Amino acid sequence: MLNFILTAIAKDAPTPCRHAIILKGDLALNITTVLFDLDGTLLPMAQEAFTAGYFRLLAKKLAPHGYEPKTLVDTIWAGTAAMVRNDGTRTNEQAFWEKFAEIYGADKARDDQPLFEDFYANEFNGAREVCGFTPAAAQTVRRLKARGYRVALATNPIFPHVATEHRIRWAGLTPEDFEIYTTYETSTFCKPNPAYYLEVARSLGAAPEECLMVGNDANEDMAARALGMDVFLLTDCLINTKNRDISVYLQGDFAALNAYLDRLNSEK
Repeated sequence: MLNFILTAIAKDAPTPCRHAIILKGDLALNITTVLFDLDGTLLPMAQEAFTAGYFRLLAKKLAPHGYEPKTLVDTIWAGTAAMVRNDGTRTNEQAFWEKFAEIYGADKARDDQPLFEDFYANEFNGAREVCGFTPAAAQTVRRLKARGYRVALATNPIFPHVATEHRIRWAGLTPEDFEIYTTYETSTFCKPNPAYYLEVARSLGAAPEECLMVGNDANEDMAARALGMDVFLLTDCLINTKNRDISVYLQGDFAALNAYLDRLNSEK
């Protein structure tokens, strides 16, 4: 979620942004748990457009309360950076608001936090207009559950739970479709830190080697491989800002992902 500069992605993408079918490699037959990224994976989006729309809505909400838009956006980015640097000693929520208080003062941070909570509960829903939709997302999740796989949402935990739950619903799913979903209230690491993936695995009581991570970001999502997780790079809305060699990953669109999952299931 953190990378907001995309290349070769359609801005308004109501359908998946890219299409590719590439399957290779050996089957990971010990997979019991599938982790999905959200933004750009289950929920198609061009992240530049999403971020611009989200910040525009937030600035409009907070302007009457003394927040100059540029300073506000810069502060949100600074808080996001603090969450990404989090070392597990506090929640991401605490990391964000500590940075916010450094900039605006502790009193304003404390007094205005309910304004942010109200924004994410209400106006944030307007950002749905710049997101796409693919029925394959919900279909894939529900097929996995019907086959007995455990399914969790491993979205970068830089948003509060209410904003994450909204985005889950935009993708045609419900929070109850996932055994867990990561948010800034409960997580103490962020992607691409492998410690984030270990935290997710421990929350599930699963060994990393039993997990398949599915995501669209070659840096943030494929980082799960360093922990011993199997990974699948979903290329519908591919992000590869560091120009990594992605040929080393199982990859493809939802059709390719489901073909791989079918092969896994047939070999169980």
